Amino acid sequence: MSDVPGAPADLLRSLTRAERLLSRRLGVVLAEAGLTVEAWRVLCLLADGQGHPMSEVSAEASLPPGTLTKLVDQLVDSNLVFRRVDPFDRRRIRAYLTIRGRSEHQRVDARVRESLAELGVPPDLVDQLDYLVARLDPARNRDSADATGSRR
Repeated sequence: MSDVPGAPADLLRSLTRAERLLSRRLGVVLAEAGLTVEAWRVLCLLADGQGHPMSEVSAEASLPPGTLTKLVDQLVDSNLVFRRVDPFDRRRIRAYLTIRGRSEHQRVDARVRESLAELGVPPDLVDQLDYLVARLDPARNRDSADATGSRR
């Protein structure tokens, strides 16, 4: 039944192809700023100013811990990121954007948004994808079940 529109194979193929093409497109914009897609993911996560444990950065950037450490080392060397011991759990390290990192994120974010605007992406696409991720991610499902007291 894979020839039926909307079949699971179609969804997987479409999402995979969209991610690859989007990464390629944004990779060109990011390369002009001396960044990789992976570095951009890290900067975007840290842009909230909260600081994040390296384990969370690793998960959100879809990078294994060793690869993430090398990437963050490069971002530290470029004065875009700094690390500090977590004030609540001294065994953990949190990553933050530097002032330069925040400025660079804002500058590159404007270019990325321009590139995406040219595509005419439907405004609710991110919400729809976030919904799909929430439904597929067992940790998020467990967290929401814990918060509501029941599973959905």
